[in-house]
Amino acid sequence: MSSTLKPQLTSDMKSSMKSGDKHRLGVVRLILAAIKQIEVDERIELDDTRILAVLDKMAKQRRESISHYSDAGREDLVAVEQAEIEIIKEYLPEALSDAEINDIVEKSITDSGAESIKDMGKVMGLLKPQLQGRADMGKVSQLIKSRLSA
Repeated sequence: MSSTLKPQLTSDMKSSMKSGDKHRLGVVRLILAAIKQIEVDERIELDDTRILAVLDKMAKQRRESISHYSDAGREDLVAVEQAEIEIIKEYLPEALSDAEINDIVEKSITDSGAESIKDMGKVMGLLKPQLQGRADMGKVSQLIKSRLSA
């Protein structure tokens, strides 16, 4: 399966160069560099699913940085990270609402037959392909834990 995101990113990089949008260009280059790094390391060409995982990871790293910068009172750096997240989000699928996430989690718990916290891996295995890039997997994990330990 070939990627549709990678050509889009390359095209956006070129248009950012032409328009002089240095901030956007920098973020798109970071994304392409992260993709290229994995492709070189693993000697494969990433498909859209793996690219979404890379984008999801980059967004998560920036959310963590925002948290640390906020604690340190560095609002200037928080603004930079927030702006980068906004650009990364443009390439991620539409985020799911909390109600949609709850429904998908409940269905996966039922489908997998999970009964205790020991079955969390089974549930996450079912959920990850459905939710990758569309939900914060850390929050999903907490949701599953609370459901299975109840």
